[in-house]
Amino acid sequence: MRGYRGIKYTLFICCYVFWVVSAILAAVGIYGKIAKEKDVVDTLTLDPALLLIVVGSAMFLITFFGCFGALRNTTCLLKMFLGILVAVLLLQIAAGVVGYLFTDMVMERTERLMMKAIVRYREDRDLENAIDFIQKKFRCCGVESYKDWSRNVYFECLDTNPSLEACGVPFSCCVGLQNQTVLNTMCGYGVQQLEESSAGQDVFTIGCLQGIALWTKTNLLLVAGLTSGLLLLEVCMIGLAAGQISWIKKVQQLKNEDAPRRRSERKDSYWYPAFADFNDERNSE
Repeated sequence: MRGYRGIKYTLFICCYVFWVVSAILAAVGIYGKIAKEKDVVDTLTLDPALLLIVVGSAMFLITFFGCFGALRNTTCLLKMFLGILVAVLLLQIAAGVVGYLFTDMVMERTERLMMKAIVRYREDRDLENAIDFIQKKFRCCGVESYKDWSRNVYFECLDTNPSLEACGVPFSCCVGLQNQTVLNTMCGYGVQQLEESSAGQDVFTIGCLQGIALWTKTNLLLVAGLTSGLLLLEVCMIGLAAGQISWIKKVQQLKNEDAPRRRSERKDSYWYPAFADFNDERNSE
């Protein structure tokens, strides 16, 4: 029984932690969605708030199955939790294999998605903050180069563009941003009109698609460790859920085997006490 309790409460604690984390993610996403005004961006891939709501809600439901099923020994919920985890694990492995075999297609789709994000840069505050974070973190600008920002209506490099940011790039592309104590949001103005060698003194000229790929290669051990850790955690939770289901079935099987004997003992208990008292009286005489 100690082994059973260890499996049960380990699974419960793991699911409870992820349950709380998923509730926080969903709450942050809902708050971000309510706090924003009515924006044009309302798609799952380009709206960080909506993405948080969907991911948080899915995690909340899945971990609820595991948490409640482990605590109440409900095999139905545990089987649902186990099946969903196995499906998620297989999808992740399949996605990794497809990404490795069809690298060019994946890169092309990613490029399209990032280009859509650049086009809608000013339409959503959360999306704008996410792009700025990526450009500062990976020290990049645009998708393939800094001139990709010309696809955005505010940064489009045309004589007819009335925007003050025309032919510029966002401040998150600026090279000297990390050493500045005062944020200069105008540091990227007009850099699209410069050649790459001249623009490189003020902004990052490498595209974020290449920048992320280079960061991944440089930090390959970190990425592999995080990926392996996530997969290992999922495998452990699958093993714990399967172990608890097996324990519950064994206990139920033992109860079913002992049921006839218990029923016979219950019937005999109505008569044995009287005969026991009679025998005690005879022995005393």
